[in-house]
Amino acid sequence: MTAILIFLAVYLVLAVGRLPGFRIDRPGACIIGATFMIGFGVLDFDQAYAAIDYDTIILLFGIMIVVANLRLSGFFSAVAEWVVEHAHRPIILLAAIVFVSGVFSAFFVNDTMCLVLTPLVLEITRQLRRNPTPYLLAVAMAANIGSVATITGNPQNMMIGSFSGIGYRAFAAALSPVAAIGLVLTVAVITIAYRHEFRIEEKVSVERRPVRVSRPLLWKSLAVSAGMIAGFFLGWPVPKVALMAGALLLVTRRVKPERVYREIDWSLLVLFIGLFIVVAGIEKTSVPADLFRASRQFHLERTAVLSAFAALLSNLVSNVPAVLVFKPFIPHMANPMRSWLTLAMSTTLAGNLTILGSVANLIVVQRARHEVHIGFWEYCKVGAPLTALTIAAGVLLLG
Repeated sequence: MTAILIFLAVYLVLAVGRLPGFRIDRPGACIIGATFMIGFGVLDFDQAYAAIDYDTIILLFGIMIVVANLRLSGFFSAVAEWVVEHAHRPIILLAAIVFVSGVFSAFFVNDTMCLVLTPLVLEITRQLRRNPTPYLLAVAMAANIGSVATITGNPQNMMIGSFSGIGYRAFAAALSPVAAIGLVLTVAVITIAYRHEFRIEEKVSVERRPVRVSRPLLWKSLAVSAGMIAGFFLGWPVPKVALMAGALLLVTRRVKPERVYREIDWSLLVLFIGLFIVVAGIEKTSVPADLFRASRQFHLERTAVLSAFAALLSNLVSNVPAVLVFKPFIPHMANPMRSWLTLAMSTTLAGNLTILGSVANLIVVQRARHEVHIGFWEYCKVGAPLTALTIAAGVLLLG
């Protein structure tokens, strides 16, 4: 009962965002929950240490260092500026934003692209005197959809890659088509939702904006990133490759290490560690067995049913905790590999349902709030149909 109460309290904070009446955020709740699991004797220290999936933590940490160096070099801003500069019509501008956000999110984590592209898109739409909302929605939604393609696209995929043992190539082969179709659907749905914006076909011209680029750091970061991605596809251990890439980029005479450390999302790493321990505590109870019996009743082995449940839970407690809830009984399903891939697909694509569905959405909305207000329903009128269509496409391709 103690484990169940701790688990429910942590997931309540994960769902709401903060503990009402207290200044406790999601990472804090996970730290407290993990500590209580140990303090109340649900787990001992050895069991808590064993519960942490170090492969996921190491992979995420290594990718963060690589992304930090690419951002500091000016790579993402330069690429985005070049692509957008060559888009001369509103529909082409939209497609270019979707392409850049989606493709780079597949390899360098979706949140990063939202941080980089949001101010750029705001500046471009300001210059062109166009409605920024559809283009900002494109950044967030394409980042979520593009990230479904690979293990390194988002944190929940990293966890699933570690839990399932699915190789990088096999994962990408299964889910890249889902991401590609999803990006096409993103352009289509936004175009329909904002028909007036894209009905006007006059040529648009974006004034060239100077982008600061550190060429030595840029070439070094690109070389290491290319080697890292090649290592992934060659089948080398993904966490080891990511960590080696991060270590190579820390060997430098040009960038102060403090600048790289500031780019790392330490609170996300802490949240993961705490969640692993909290879920290990609930695994000591009868809850996983009860969930497994329920899965048989609801036929969660079916791709469509599992997708619906995973999408719903992802919007209640966020996608990373949702994956951990499913972790204990996915291996016992009739086709574990398909179930893991379905879980990755649905928890990621479900992030587009509402503003609160993913951190990527919140980054775009928060960074743009001083110039444009994107409300809950404004987001939903595009996010809801796009989520339904993309998950349906994923079910068809995986089913």
